[in-house]
Amino acid sequence: MPVNRLETLLHCCIKSKVLKPAKQIHSQLLATGIEMEYGYLSSKLVGVYAGCGDVSSAAKIFESIKKPSVFAWNWMISASAFQGDCENALKYFCQMQKAQVFPNKYTFSCVLKACVGSMDIRKGRELHCMVIKIGFGYEVSVMNSLVDMYSKCGELEFARKLFDEMRDKNVATWTLMICGYSHKGELEESLELFKQMKLQGFEPNEFTWNAVITGFSQNDCDKAFELFCKMKAGGITPDLVTWNAMISGFTRNYQSEVALMLFRDMLILGPHPNSVTIAGLLPACGFIGSLHAGKAIHGLILRRKLGMNIFMVTALINMYSKCGSVNYALNVFDRTPKSDVAAWNAMIGCYGKHGMVPAAIKLFERMQEENVQPNQVTFTSVLSACSHGGLVEKGLEIFLHMKEKSGIELSQEHLACMIDILGRSGRLTEAYQLVKGMGEEINESIIGAFLNGCRIHGRSDLAMGMAEEILGMDLKKPGGFVTLSNICAANGEWEMVENVRELMKKKRVHKKAGSSWIDEKYGFLGL
Repeated sequence: MPVNRLETLLHCCIKSKVLKPAKQIHSQLLATGIEMEYGYLSSKLVGVYAGCGDVSSAAKIFESIKKPSVFAWNWMISASAFQGDCENALKYFCQMQKAQVFPNKYTFSCVLKACVGSMDIRKGRELHCMVIKIGFGYEVSVMNSLVDMYSKCGELEFARKLFDEMRDKNVATWTLMICGYSHKGELEESLELFKQMKLQGFEPNEFTWNAVITGFSQNDCDKAFELFCKMKAGGITPDLVTWNAMISGFTRNYQSEVALMLFRDMLILGPHPNSVTIAGLLPACGFIGSLHAGKAIHGLILRRKLGMNIFMVTALINMYSKCGSVNYALNVFDRTPKSDVAAWNAMIGCYGKHGMVPAAIKLFERMQEENVQPNQVTFTSVLSACSHGGLVEKGLEIFLHMKEKSGIELSQEHLACMIDILGRSGRLTEAYQLVKGMGEEINESIIGAFLNGCRIHGRSDLAMGMAEEILGMDLKKPGGFVTLSNICAANGEWEMVENVRELMKKKRVHKKAGSSWIDEKYGFLGL
């Protein structure tokens, strides 16, 4: 077969990302002894192996080339960055410079992605200087990569300055800048830029819509839903990323019914859900205690063979735990490979929440016997279980083991658990001394645990001893204030009660009214 025909076929393999026919062509080249040390054939082979993710094979062919072309260098830089080996990608670029191969615009786009992956802003700035020096400052694709690099590496203001100075922009330019604001949580800026984009005659694509909707879905679900509806009305079909952002956003903001309704619509309209969808949705079932909906979604996972990765496993265990079904949670745990600590943590937490403290401790001990290394979350879960079960000595034993032998750094959550253990058991003096010795490390959980112990055992003297520090803290949640106010009221300290209430108003901390859920049979899911 003529060499130019082989080149064409390899080019087709690169575009289609198919490896098998490329390997057949490679075998033919080796069998016929066609010279590959020079020319485009070797570069094309590097491209097809790298493009299909077989970077090691691409590297072997690359190393056999006497003078690799810029095309081959670009493929090695790009493939390494895509595989997450950003250090190697930057190394290839340095070797390319030493080989005196002149980079093109694709080279810079590839190597700037490696800077993003390694968060190497210093190297990014060096590349920016090189771009200007070489004369690629007017190449839109290169400038887009620079905007992306600066915004993702924490230099959003500089990214915006670069964006404003760009003479030529395209939809990708606007989308990247909107993404930068959205990821940083500057939602009004992202929305304003989104509006300007349309005024400038650029029509947002699905990536642009995704960026702005995803940002708002984390904090302002109503606005996210409004944008979601506008996206559909504009003729752009939401993709899986958009649906996942909406569902997880409403779930995180405790709007479980809306999240479930969105999931139903997604099942009707498409696309098919994936593991990210399910992991984002399952907490919604737990928040409203809907075992029926949770079991239906679990059934969908099995029927559609979505696969049980660790995120799905932990989400299922936590959902069943919140719905009060320990047996279902245990069934999921028992059917899961036990190599990942997250599954153990979820099951220990489940036992602890349901007062099954001996089972939680037994599982904790079994975990260590099976050489699964506990982490900070593990100790928080087992200490919390000891607290709820009143196992003071066992809790202290585990706490000391963690502190002295585990090598795990103490967190505020661990200290809050210990305060709770001491407080619930009536050892308030020890708890008081521990809290007083923490200084600036005191947080709302610690205050809440300490005051709860004071309330249970009538130690208003110790609560009042901490009142000045508590009132001086920047508390965001009402629990600590309300408990302190109740203790003061029970003790007849009405002036202090008024002070606490006034401070709550000043800080705009409000106690929400209690509520309960009734489990509806979510038949509308159609699962």
